[in-house]
Formats: sequence, structure tokens, C-alpha cells
Amino acid sequence: MGHSIIIRDQNGSRTARLEETHDIFGDGDLEVAVSHSSLNYKDAMALDGNPGVVRTTPLVPGIDAVGVSDGQLITVNGAGLGERRHGGYTPHLRVDSAVAVTVPERFTAAEAAAIGTAGYTAALSVDALRSQHVSPDSGEILVTGATGGVGSVALHLLHRLGYTTVALTGRREEHGDYLRGLGAADVVDRAEYAEPGKPLQRGRWAGVVDTLGSHTLVNALAQTQWGGAVTACGMAQGTDVSASVMPFILRGVRLIGINSVDAPLPLRQRAWDLLAAELDLDVLASMTEEITLDQVIDAGAELLAGKRLGRTVVKVQ
Repeated sequence: MGHSIIIRDQNGSRTARLEETHDIFGDGDLEVAVSHSSLNYKDAMALDGNPGVVRTTPLVPGIDAVGVSDGQLITVNGAGLGERRHGGYTPHLRVDSAVAVTVPERFTAAEAAAIGTAGYTAALSVDALRSQHVSPDSGEILVTGATGGVGSVALHLLHRLGYTTVALTGRREEHGDYLRGLGAADVVDRAEYAEPGKPLQRGRWAGVVDTLGSHTLVNALAQTQWGGAVTACGMAQGTDVSASVMPFILRGVRLIGINSVDAPLPLRQRAWDLLAAELDLDVLASMTEEITLDQVIDAGAELLAGKRLGRTVVKVQ
């Protein structure tokens, strides 16, 4: 039936390999002929055997799946795929209809995969800022981890919606032009945020889309102005948050967690509606590379090493 990537326990470690398979993986009421998936940071961690991501073995990784079910093009993002249940790096998959979104008509399967969990998470984050009444007139928005998939799409969506954005990256000189091309008005060095700082700093940000966690998130909170909102969706720097209550009490700052894995269908649909309304497909194409299934394991290692930016589409079949 085709090839799948499978993570197995071997000699005390978890190893990912491309295998010829004849099975329909997964459980659920929808059978999907998967044509595309994507490569996210969490996928790279899974391919590396990270036990915090790979909850069971054997496991087909891939937190995104795009394909046809009952004649409709659908996408599933997160929902345990590639962590606690089989994911999108296989041509035949069963999923639950409760988390399957019909892909908006303006997107092809490859474009839906290019958006993937990263773009969907970015849309959830932007939607959360808007729901907290952070408007383009409120002030600057900081986007951390800006060269990654979430950060890249968030920068673009915010720019399209009229916000003034500032991108934070550890590769300022190398990728400054890329980030400004996505709409960043300024680019700041991640090193300025990566170490512990004062509990309350000069208020600059009306809002923050944080993908890193740890000290970066704490410093961003400390620099958020009165009434601002900070969304947290990632932990690339760490899961620790040694923060003071001062930004919350003295400035009324709001911290909003973004859980793209377990978001209910109405929130998923809102995120995809925002993407359908605002995403420039030429910009999406400019930040996207397509690879085949046999290239995924090496690409995952590159992503963990910080050698990839933007979005990576995986052509499954």
C-alpha cells in the first residue's frame, strides 16, 4: 500500500525508519487517504525519539494529516496524532471526525499541509489576542521564535490585519530580511531575552505571541504594557516559567495558553476561517519547502539543529 515512517523501540532507544507497509493505521470513524503532512518542531522531536512526545510505540509520527475522506479534502492538526496515536506520515490513516476540519476551498492539499499545525496554532494565537481586545491601535506585538513555522505565519497574519510587529530571533543577521518580508517592522536578538531579567521592565508590548517559554516568556511578560495580552504556545527554550506576579497585578497583563492539540472543533474552525480570509498564498509559498517521505528523518535533525526556517511540507504519496 505504500511506505510509512514508524518509530519503534530498539535496543533501549526509539528509532524512526521508513518502512514498506500494508496497514491502515490509527483508530476513528474516518478513513483518510493521506496525501500530505508537514514537519513541525514536535515532529522533529518525535523523530529523534523524545519520550515526552512519543507516548507509545510503535508509532507513526506526523502531527498533521491532509487527505481525502468520503470525497472531501480534510485536515487534522494535533489531536494526539504523532504522539499518543498514529499520525500523518503514512498513506492510509483513520482519524476521529470530531477533530477533522474540511479544508477551505481556496487551499490545495499541499497548501493546507504548509499551513499545518504551525499555521493553525499561529491563527489560534492571533485570534486569542483579538479576543482580548488587542487591536492594531494598541501598540507593538512581539513574536518570538519568529523564523519557525508558528512565528512566520503569525508575523504574516498580524501584518495583514494591520498590526505593527517585532520579530525575535537568534539569527538576526542571517534572517532579518526574511522576517521583514513577512511584515516585521523590527527584528530583535533573542539573546536579550534568553536570561533572567527584572520582574518588571519598561512596558513596550501591547501583545506577544510566544513560542519559546522559559526566560523569554518571562521577560516578554515583564515588558508587556498595561492591559496587554501574551499568548504561550511553545516550549522550545524550556517549560519553566519563573515569573513574578508583578506584571499581572500592577499592569493587568493576561497570559493565555494556546493548546492546539486538544482545541475543540469550533476553535479549530475559527482558526481556519481566519487563515482562509487573510493568508496570502504567495507569501505562504515563499516560506515553504516540499520534501518527500524519505527525506523527513534527515530534515527533522536539521530542524532540531536550527538549520531550517518557515514551513516544510511532506508529500506522503
